[in-house]
Amino acid sequence: MNKVAAEIIAGLIPRKMARNRWRGILRFGLINALKLKRRLKKDTTSPGCYLAVCAIAKNEGTYFKEWIEWHLSQGVEKFYIYDNESTDSTREVLQPYIEAGVVDYTYFPGYRMQLAAYDDCLDHHRLESRWIAFIDLDEFIVPRRHQSIPDFLSGFEEFPAVEINWLIYGSGGAEKREPGGVMERFTSHSLPSHPLNRHVKSIVNPRRVYSMIGCHEVARISGKAADSHGEPITRNFREREPQQDVIRINHYAVRSREEFIEKQGRGRASGTERTVRSEYFDRYDLNDIRED
Repeated sequence: MNKVAAEIIAGLIPRKMARNRWRGILRFGLINALKLKRRLKKDTTSPGCYLAVCAIAKNEGTYFKEWIEWHLSQGVEKFYIYDNESTDSTREVLQPYIEAGVVDYTYFPGYRMQLAAYDDCLDHHRLESRWIAFIDLDEFIVPRRHQSIPDFLSGFEEFPAVEINWLIYGSGGAEKREPGGVMERFTSHSLPSHPLNRHVKSIVNPRRVYSMIGCHEVARISGKAADSHGEPITRNFREREPQQDVIRINHYAVRSREEFIEKQGRGRASGTERTVRSEYFDRYDLNDIRED
């Protein structure tokens, strides 16, 4: 079913949580959903790794090494990278990881390709990993009470997905790109309770989901997703208070003003806007708390 028809039918469902789930299922297709359930019921393949990350990126070459090395240090074993027409050093930076088998690289041209990349990842890699996190290059998963992300996930085996809140980091007043990594350069963040931090990203059990709903939630085959405290989710993330005490996603939404302008020129992988407006910088440049 095409996206327009899915939106119309799902729009008739009054409850937001159910509406979003059915939006994802209808976009995936009812026949495809039935086929997938039958396939997964028969499959006994053991996943080759415990935790993988899927991301689509365009001209993020200068950020890839830090982002990959951070997540490797936190227990990620595999990266499914979709390259949306990069013209910078992306392939060069990724090549050693590709040769080592850490990165599975796919050149993925076109406009509005984020959901298509996520669909492709689930279609081709659903059985390869116990968990897949769907995040962006400006997002770093940070466990707060566990030694690694897998340590955290070990308590969520019964759930089809875990939703993790953002903590937005601002520019700290930086106008120009400076030497050093993102996590080193930007240490001022928003108040944890800021409404923008209600946004989540999902780590999913690919055997128990159909597809992503946008870039935040997942259309589940069975069961309820959990929040980071291990509670089943009954309300949309926009209606819940942010949780960052157990695990969080550091979201470096703007970086320096110079880097934001570069990002503005690249556009957004979701295709919601061909450019990222300056109002976005003002909204996300949150520097309320400076970390040591």
